[in-house]
Amino acid sequence: MSQAVAAPAGPLPTLSDRHLDPHAYPDGVAFLDGQYLPMSQAKVSVLDWGFLHSDATYDTVHVWDGRFFRLDLHLHRFFGGLEKLRMTIPFDRDGVAEILHNCVALSGHRAAYVEMLCTRGASPTFSRDPRQAINRFMAFAVPFGSVANAEQLRTGLKLAISDKVRIPPASIDPSIKNYHWLDLVRGLYDAYDRGADTALILDFNGNVAEGPGFNVFCVKDRELSTPAVGVLPGITRRTVLDLCAEEGLSAVATDVSVVALKTADEVFITSTAGGIMPVTTIDGTPVADGKVGAITERLMALYWKRHDDPAWSSIVSYP
Repeated sequence: MSQAVAAPAGPLPTLSDRHLDPHAYPDGVAFLDGQYLPMSQAKVSVLDWGFLHSDATYDTVHVWDGRFFRLDLHLHRFFGGLEKLRMTIPFDRDGVAEILHNCVALSGHRAAYVEMLCTRGASPTFSRDPRQAINRFMAFAVPFGSVANAEQLRTGLKLAISDKVRIPPASIDPSIKNYHWLDLVRGLYDAYDRGADTALILDFNGNVAEGPGFNVFCVKDRELSTPAVGVLPGITRRTVLDLCAEEGLSAVATDVSVVALKTADEVFITSTAGGIMPVTTIDGTPVADGKVGAITERLMALYWKRHDDPAWSSIVSYP
């Protein structure tokens, strides 16, 4: 099976282009307030706490070749986030799964990025008491996109390590998937300024944490490690740990120092948006010999092969 589709090609928009059509949306279908709508018609209030305060939780799952991948794990994490944030929605897990399937089926996308989310909502009186807000559930399916494009999947990403620090777990529980991305976005701009493709930021102890929408792994002497503290326990990260257990590879979640990452034999990142993606340059210096490593290639192949496994995937029923 092919590994992933490329990110949209073409030049970045100019400043004038960015403001030419603020109502342009990708092709897809959303569910909002009991209705299935084109993406362009799915709106939230400017008074929604999700917009005003980033008070929301969400989860993303992808569809590949007409099949959801590990949807059960994504649903489990989403409902865990709802409980921790004291939010409620009028659907159980089966109900949310049905809505997600319907969004994909109605969109017609056989490779899709699918999101379920809940905001705190808005208060009818604009109260500052979060208990007065009416929680709002929504979902959508748009075309699949990858953190890495086709060329980067083949030759590896250029990564930069920013000195920006991830929000500590004492402030925000990282197991709750959230939209608090200003630290990550600042790290991205650091990376772009240094000619890199994307960024990693640090935890509060100065160790490697995570990047915008992805976890990181390093391989040293055939042993894998991934940061344990202050990071989202990603589903693709979990999948790598599961695959390693099946393949007899040692893989642990632990502290990963900047030095350990830079002196690794192999480095890769993991995300629902792209799967397992190789890194071959860190801060302008090649990782080992600067080529995609054998263990990374092996895990990439296993990862995409499991998308056909009915134990790990579920079929979308298209009209």
